[in-house]
Amino acid sequence: MQGQKELPGMLDDFLLPSDPDYAQDMYVIGIQEGCPDRREWEIRLQETLGPHYVMLHAAAHGVLYLSVFLRRDLIWFCSEVECATVTTRIVSQIKTKGALGICFTFFGTSFLFITSHFTSGDGKVPERVLDYHKTIQALALPRNIPDTNPYRSSASDVTTRFDNVFWFGDFNFRLDENREVVEQILSRGQETDVSKLLQHDQLLKEMVSGSIFKGFQEAPILFRPSYKFDVGQDTYDSTSKQRTPSYTDRVIYRSRHKDEIHVVKYSSCPGIRTSDHRPVYGLFRVKVRPGRDNIPLAAGQFDRELYLMGIKRRITRELQQKQALKDQKSSTVCSIS
Repeated sequence: MQGQKELPGMLDDFLLPSDPDYAQDMYVIGIQEGCPDRREWEIRLQETLGPHYVMLHAAAHGVLYLSVFLRRDLIWFCSEVECATVTTRIVSQIKTKGALGICFTFFGTSFLFITSHFTSGDGKVPERVLDYHKTIQALALPRNIPDTNPYRSSASDVTTRFDNVFWFGDFNFRLDENREVVEQILSRGQETDVSKLLQHDQLLKEMVSGSIFKGFQEAPILFRPSYKFDVGQDTYDSTSKQRTPSYTDRVIYRSRHKDEIHVVKYSSCPGIRTSDHRPVYGLFRVKVRPGRDNIPLAAGQFDRELYLMGIKRRITRELQQKQALKDQKSSTVCSIS
């Protein structure tokens, strides 16, 4: 979010994509360089998602934010929620680089969600790989929630301790190609074959080599690079730095069980222009196993104050929209005598 105080006018394109023909059970939103007013951001999320969803948990690590919203009737089948953080840039007073993880068991399936902001810079691939390894070793989860399959867990890799892991954020991996070549490929418009760009993607190269995100998968990328834009514009970096457009923002996943995560949609939101990044989202269908009797349940807890504030704003907005529509439809007939 580039630390912008201004929030997007509408979040519907991000949270409510039109492709699926069914309601989602769970939303997990990770933010890097979040806005100064984190509470305002969470209220906006609640307002957008509406009364059928509640915020199960939210956490922050400096300007890394992570929020979990669940369909309201499903909160009784969720365990207690645990969170942990990792800082990768010790010298910084404000924590901008690092990782934030949230875990819980939903019915009988354990989930881990991690949002990260890795080291920036075109050539700093080794530093980003180190950020990854520090995160999987230092993220202390789970603590009290029983591991659903401890025989497949590793003390040195947090991602092995859960049935399903979703890891997303600004990984900062770039395209190893000069700006002119990338622009030439992108100049073909929306029909651009981005596979030619992805041949130069640093993250894909590292994943193939096995140096990072072992066991993880990523859905095919069919959208244009999400970084770096002029704020408020659809043009890539026009400053003197002329940064190469890149796929810095990613969503990847892994599962203990084969074929239990299916990708429905993987895309970006070109209409949200309040940052130099475009939001990226993944929509997944995940198999959930039957509940367990040894899981400490959350007892239906959620942020009720946030819920009421968000719904109140939503009702107010809908009333204003109806009034505006009514005013448009009404007409005045002027008679001249």
